[in-house]
Amino acid sequence: QVQFVESGGGTVQPGGSLRLSCAVSGSRFSGYSVGWYRQAPGKQRELVAAMASGGSTTYVDSVKGRFTISRDNAKNTVYLQMNSLKPEDTAVYYCNVVWGWSSYWGQGTQVTVSS
Repeated sequence: QVQFVESGGGTVQPGGSLRLSCAVSGSRFSGYSVGWYRQAPGKQRELVAAMASGGSTTYVDSVKGRFTISRDNAKNTVYLQMNSLKPEDTAVYYCNVVWGWSSYWGQGTQVTVSS
């Protein structure tokens, strides 16, 4: 069973920054593909950013140049640095890890961008 501890969400003004963290249990972390998803009220969950075990990354177009995904395999942790936040970034953000055919989800953390 994979367990998660997500942190870093909160309320920030437009143009501000937040860094989300997701600590993952277990010894297989370095082999996981990791990602951040988000779900806004009334919308489907969407992929925000992902990083393969080899380090390649992908981002949804709306966050390119503003968000950066990273990982620290020594700490079993994946991060999402979010800069220049916009009101449309408001959502619950979920950490996700994939191992083979198995996909695991964190509990989610709320990010609200509002003046």
